[in-house]
Amino acid sequence: ARWCGVKVLRFSIGFGKPLLTWRVGADRTEWSLSAIPLGGYVKMLDEREQSTETIDPKDLPRAFTRKSLGQRSAIVAAGPIANFLLAITLYAGINWVGIEEPAGIVAAPAAGTAAEAAGFVAGDRIVLVDGEEAPSWNEVRLRMLDGVIERRLIPIVVDRGATPATLKLDPRGLGEGEVERDFLRTLGLELEIGRVLVGSLTSDGAASAAGLQVGDAIDAIGGVKVSRSQQVIDQVRDHPGEPLAIQITRGEVALSMQVVPKAVASERPEDNGRRVGRIGAGLQNRVAMVQVRHGPVDAVVRGVKQTWDMSVFSLRMLGKMVIGELSLKNLSGPVTIADYAGQTARIGWHAYISFLALISISLGVLNLLPIPVLDGGHLLYYGLEAIRGRPLSERFLAITQKAGLAVILLMMVIALFNDISRLIGS
Repeated sequence: ARWCGVKVLRFSIGFGKPLLTWRVGADRTEWSLSAIPLGGYVKMLDEREQSTETIDPKDLPRAFTRKSLGQRSAIVAAGPIANFLLAITLYAGINWVGIEEPAGIVAAPAAGTAAEAAGFVAGDRIVLVDGEEAPSWNEVRLRMLDGVIERRLIPIVVDRGATPATLKLDPRGLGEGEVERDFLRTLGLELEIGRVLVGSLTSDGAASAAGLQVGDAIDAIGGVKVSRSQQVIDQVRDHPGEPLAIQITRGEVALSMQVVPKAVASERPEDNGRRVGRIGAGLQNRVAMVQVRHGPVDAVVRGVKQTWDMSVFSLRMLGKMVIGELSLKNLSGPVTIADYAGQTARIGWHAYISFLALISISLGVLNLLPIPVLDGGHLLYYGLEAIRGRPLSERFLAITQKAGLAVILLMMVIALFNDISRLIGS
């Protein structure tokens, strides 16, 4: 707005009553921190909001309404553009710094799943999904989303050592709402787990008494070779009070010992209070990792592509919700956003930054929707004004903005209802 010569009256972080205010610059622009932290706004000199008698005549040329159609369009579009630029910057930063992620190596698919029907075998390393590179497990899931939503065959190229193989995964058997859940597991694609590590021990547990130490890799228990922590848990649960032989690797040394799980009452309702085994150990799955890192130029290029892909994906999701192909339960509000922000922050900085980029993209896409009161609605007005060669009538603007506000309020109600439902459900 300032670049276009518009006088800015207020820049506010948050809505509602200003809690903290100060004035800066020759125009004495008011900078505010306001009570409701769900966004922000810029208030500009505008003849529609103030009578011409209250505006200094020398400031009239600086009113937003006095600017050209191109300048007004640029000012309105600047907000969503800033959202996309922020997302590009965040994605580019992650790509440049680099992160370690689980490699896209699959475990043996369960019988009867789509992955088994497609021909996946244990150890397949996924290289391409839908023609796009997928170096990590997170990329595999992201690249599959489009095909899952469209319910079409997804071509996947896997590396089996000597020659790559192209498999066709069919997601059409997924039930309603599976997109929001772990659809990879439902399809039979699970991450191959290399080793099971002892992550923590209780001082009075059976594991400590047996001589296990944090960092030990469990190779077998009760004569069963294990590659997932759940296999260890199942063996322990099924043998309360019974000695179990356990083979571990400590550093480079293979060791054998015996552990006797303590018998305790199960907390699972389906167990009806039966006695199960506990050894007082926290387990971790160690998976093959891959370093995903790019040079500065390539990082920016990938940041642009990721932002574009997620923007198109968000728009398609909204479209499918409108026509009823996707549940409105996918619409989330500030409570869910705050919850996910906390979860990603606990996972690590890269997950949190990626989540911020996704939220910024979602805001940019939402703001560009051709709904009156949103930036996209204003751009629609300006497009109609350019076609007609004169401004739209005040009556038309008033009616459509009321309709647009009703749509936004309805979306907010649905989003908050979904937030509350998720909280109650959890």
